[in-house]
Amino acid sequence: MTIPIRHGPSHSDSEISWKNSYPPEVPLHMEYRKITISRLLQETSEKYPHHRAISFMGFRMTYRELWNDVCRFANALVHMGVKPGDAICIMLPNCPQTVTAFYGALLAGAVVVMTNPLYVERELQYQLQDSGAKVIIVLDLLDQRVMRAIEQTKIEQVVFTGIQDYLVFPKNLIYSVKMHLQGKKPAITYNSKVHRWKEILEKGSIEAYHPSTNVDDVALLQYTGGTTGTPKGVMLSHWNINANTQQLVAWFYKCEFGNERILCVLPFFHVYGLTIGMNLAVAVGAEMILLPRFDGDKILQTIDRERPTMFPGTPTMYISIINHPKVSHYDLSSVKACLSGAAGLPVEVQQSFEKLTGGRLVEGYGLTEASPVTHCIPIWHKRKSGSIGLPLPDTEVKIIDLETGEPIIDGRVGELIVKGPQVMKGYWNRPDETKEVLRDGWLYTGDLSLMDDEGFFYIVDRKKDLIIAGGYNIYPREVEEVLYEHPSIQEAVVLGVPDPYRGETVKAYIVLKEGKQPSLDEIEVYCRSKLASYKIPRTIEFRTELPKTISGKILRRRLLEEGNEAAASKA
Repeated sequence: MTIPIRHGPSHSDSEISWKNSYPPEVPLHMEYRKITISRLLQETSEKYPHHRAISFMGFRMTYRELWNDVCRFANALVHMGVKPGDAICIMLPNCPQTVTAFYGALLAGAVVVMTNPLYVERELQYQLQDSGAKVIIVLDLLDQRVMRAIEQTKIEQVVFTGIQDYLVFPKNLIYSVKMHLQGKKPAITYNSKVHRWKEILEKGSIEAYHPSTNVDDVALLQYTGGTTGTPKGVMLSHWNINANTQQLVAWFYKCEFGNERILCVLPFFHVYGLTIGMNLAVAVGAEMILLPRFDGDKILQTIDRERPTMFPGTPTMYISIINHPKVSHYDLSSVKACLSGAAGLPVEVQQSFEKLTGGRLVEGYGLTEASPVTHCIPIWHKRKSGSIGLPLPDTEVKIIDLETGEPIIDGRVGELIVKGPQVMKGYWNRPDETKEVLRDGWLYTGDLSLMDDEGFFYIVDRKKDLIIAGGYNIYPREVEEVLYEHPSIQEAVVLGVPDPYRGETVKAYIVLKEGKQPSLDEIEVYCRSKLASYKIPRTIEFRTELPKTISGKILRRRLLEEGNEAAASKA
């Protein structure tokens, strides 16, 4: 039965159904330490001051050194005029600066906005305008794009940093020469409002700055479209993020505090990578092995050399490793536990990866609005193929009827809704949309699910039209709006279609204006000027008309069915 879980000594029937499947080492209910995220890092730095916190392409940093830099950066922000509650944007790949900037901004009492470095001007400008961010920390290679984007925003200060800032000799020199030869040398004019990262750290004090931050204050504005629509800022508090981190610590109960090494290739600008990579590492005193982007060769070399024990990722990452032509040349046996998210994990991928490493690969489920993890397959206990697993501790779950909203108690498919300490405060400046998905503390996920008689949950379908390609959320409406701006396009609809590598990929169905005949290359070039690369349609089908209802609404489902029938006929 799937009805609300009652916290306390008594358990509901639904909780009992998964209680019996719970690993005995994991508590159904926990006592949480209500501390800020920056306090979490401070405590780890005091407990493990000489333990390695970060490894980055040969560069090493201890937890004490990291905490000192975090304090320096927090004080630098205060010196710039940042006040508690101000929004600070971080637009960086996984590198030491990202970790320092994230915890430093929180230590200063600011609200962090994590932004994808792949964003084009239009996408970046939208987030900056919506969040009201006052400071941006950004990669120097993005200087021209960013300086143009901030012209119509509230950004007052810009801090530029480069990958070379933390590369050891001679890698720093080689990197600089390579960028120069490729014509990527930044042309930045530094002044009182445009700063060098290394300079502001050198000037900053290591004396800890302690604002009056409350654990219920917003720590992170993480932009997402939810399940569809224009990106919205999800307000995640210190409590939300920290609770989800503690839930995951409990789930990884074999974790050895102070001795783990986490391979962090999942982008920190996504909340999945932020929580399961950065914050989990800090919570257990683990070493973060940072890679700025996914590259199969680099991943294999890093595992072989750095010996990570944990490797959170996406199915596409594990697929790439399994199918790498030189995978047998590397020793992957250090990997003990992997959590896969962002898309369904095929059984054959799980089995092949576990055979390669000898470790455990399990699937989890979550969404940005839940910090993000709500369910996970037990890592060292009973597993079920195709399932997203069991709810994390203190996570209440219902499956409700789509028409009546009543709890489903007979195993039928319905909408999955969740409640727990990791669930967001709401959407930034969007009270109406908040009310739509957050009702009496219950988060309506928009995903169709069912629960079996042992309490394992399964995602059957998506209620909305969100596309997840290679772990990235893509919102059809955004891509469609860009296509509609093209002078040759009359109508356009975007769908996610199956892809053996990315899970899903973007397909556009287009009706052209009379007399117009743009090439596929022309449309692709146009999209690249408006969208991040992962959002660009990989397949385009031209049509004379699109299937519609009597009222004129495009029948997305009809297009999906036609695509499935075509694929089946070719099989």
